[in-house]
This record gives sequence, C-alpha cells and structure tokens, in this order.
Amino acid sequence: MSSNKERRQEAMRALDRELKSRDRAEKAKPLGVVAMAAVVILALVGGIWFAATRTNEPDAPQAQSTEASSTKAPEVKPLAMKRTTALPETVSCEYQDAGTAAKAVTKPTKTEGVSTTGEVKVSLDTTAGPIDLTLDRSASPCTVNAIEHLAYNGYYDNTVCHRITTQGIYVLQCGDPSGTGSGGPGFQFKNEYPTDEMGGTSQVVYPRGSIAMANAGADTNGSQFFLNYQDSPLAANYTYFGKISDAGLATLDKVAAAGTKNGGGDGAPATEVKINSAKLG
Repeated sequence: MSSNKERRQEAMRALDRELKSRDRAEKAKPLGVVAMAAVVILALVGGIWFAATRTNEPDAPQAQSTEASSTKAPEVKPLAMKRTTALPETVSCEYQDAGTAAKAVTKPTKTEGVSTTGEVKVSLDTTAGPIDLTLDRSASPCTVNAIEHLAYNGYYDNTVCHRITTQGIYVLQCGDPSGTGSGGPGFQFKNEYPTDEMGGTSQVVYPRGSIAMANAGADTNGSQFFLNYQDSPLAANYTYFGKISDAGLATLDKVAAAGTKNGGGDGAPATEVKINSAKLG
C-alpha cells in the first residue's frame, strides 16, 4: 500500500494535469465560469488530501449520514438483540495477537467449548455512579468470553471512559486504559451478532440500554466498548453483547446531560467517568 506522502504527491500531480487541461479549455469562457471550475477542483483535491492523511486507529462507531435525498430512505429498524437462529451449545473462539497491549493482560485462556447459554454480570463502579451490565452469551459468546476475561484480570480497573457522543448517535465509549481511544489488549477477535447474521453494511438502531464493541473495522474487536444511552442508528458492524441496568442508564443520563468538555457533540465527557473497578457477579 502506498504511503500517505505518495498519495499526496499523486493528488498534486492529478491537480496539475487537471489545471493545465482546464486552462486550455476555459480560456474562451467567461471569467465567472473559470472561477467556479477552480472552486470545484480545490474541493476535489481537498477530499483527496483528507483521504490520504486519515489514520486507522481503533475508533468509536460513526453516525450515519442524514443528508436529504430525493428518494425516501428505507426504515431503519431496532436491533432485535436476539439471534434469528440459536448457536450450538458451545463454540470455539479465536483471539489473534494485535499490537502492544495498553495494559498488561493475557489473551483469554478458554477458547474451546465456550458456552452460548446464560448471562454474565459485570458491575462497573465509576466516579459518575454505578453502571451494571448484563452480558448475553447467546448473542455473542466469544465477545462475552473476552470481556469476562479482561474484567476478571483487572484490565478495566482505574480506566476512564474517554469519549461521549451527543449528536447523531448517543454513546459513552470505554475500555481503553490509555484513555486515547487507540489502545487495546494486544489481541483482537471477529465480529459476532448482528454482523454474522445481517452483514456489516445493513443499517439498524442500537437501542437505548444496549452494549456493543467499538472497532477499527470488521473483526478488529479488542477491549473497547460503547454504551448506548439513547437509540443510535448505525451500520450492523458493531458486535452487540449485552444490556445496561436501569441504574446504569440513570448514571449515563447524568453524564450525557453535562455534555463534552469541548462543548461539541463528540469528545471527552465534561463529567469524568473513571471505572474504579469492574467486578464479575
């Protein structure tokens, strides 16, 4: 894959060719038309530069565009939070090495005979209030297995939830000990429900109270997750794996009401949410 520098250079060469071509064609046209063409070219090159310089860090989900269209958009339905077809009683899980862990932790030791039945309770004691979670093995057993392992080994203890989004989608994102949004546990694993049933391009609403994994693209799940405190329309490329308690939602509502530190619709929470401990049971 070419470097960002090479892509920028190619973009500038394309601009030079385009300008020369348009210069020859536009000399006979009114000045206003030429000026308009220049604006279009600058917009094009700006888009090329942006694409060439983007990074690919693990990220939170991105809100889908709500730009008006001449055709009526299809209705986006809420995620069922239950598989259409149940999984077998046990499954195998694979956790691949992926970069350096933001906090020392092993990969999950249990990878065979992972149960697809029952629930796992996780209590997040945070500086903003309690956030209790119920993880659903029947939906995403390998994800629950990984989160259970990380919580048991203290990976989430003394970490901050680094991002809240209050426009388009409504999530609090947690699970990165570095607090930057780019940290992970040193391993990654595949998407589960709903991606494996619906495909990652389908559009759904992740309901208020649902929990899903953040990622940097399909099958790059690590330790970061997001808590939906309101309905959030998203592509089905984020693994759903559990629900937030009513008390947890009350905590999230208070955090969301305070907004972001920067006053925008996306950024660090104005009210710090530090996970003092994540306890099982």
